[in-house]
Formats: sequence, C-alpha cells, structure tokens
Amino acid sequence: MGDRSTRGGTDRAQELLARERADALARVESLQRHLAAIGDISTWTGTDDEHDPEGATLAYERAQVQGLLSDARHELDALDRAVAKLEKGTYGICERCGKDIAPERLEALPAATTCISCASLRH
Repeated sequence: MGDRSTRGGTDRAQELLARERADALARVESLQRHLAAIGDISTWTGTDDEHDPEGATLAYERAQVQGLLSDARHELDALDRAVAKLEKGTYGICERCGKDIAPERLEALPAATTCISCASLRH
C-alpha cells in the first residue's frame, strides 16, 4: 500500500476524509434546508407551477436543488465507503487492478476507488 501504510499516510488520509466528509455533510444539510424553504415559499404563496409565471422558477429551483442534494448525498456515501476502507486497511488500493492509487490522486479525490489508468479506461 505504499506510503499510505505508514502512520503519517494513514493520519493524512483520516484528516482529509474527515474534512471532505464534514464539507459534504454541511452541503447536504444546507441543501435540505434550502429545499424545505422552497417548499415553504410555494406553500405560502400558493403558486401553481403550471400556470403561474413564478411557479416555473420555483419548480426549476426545486429541481436544481434536488439534483445538487442527490450529488452531495452520493459524495457523502462515497466518503463513508472510503472511511470504511481506511479502517479495513484497503484504502488507496484500486478496485479494478489492485495496484496502489497515487497519493496525488487521493489528495485531489479522497474517495477515489480506482487508479488513474483504470479511471481513464472507463471513459
């Protein structure tokens, strides 16, 4: 597992994953509040999304926030899986080829599950 098997590498991975997870969790919570606020606005204003010119804006905003919330939840799930891998000692190992994922890739994408070579094969 390269330098990730050293105590410093594991500490750095834990720190990075914790920070990224806290950011993702904060985004999820913020987007949930925003979505609730949109619901409150549409309830209080009684807008008809289909016939009211303002309704289309609310429907668009609701859809946009729901998409962002879905993305943030997926990111949070990926980070939780990365934390579980770290605890099992399999963090930083490519799920496709079994080789080490470059530390620079993990620094940029802490929840990465594949090395750069395998990631490029997917596209």
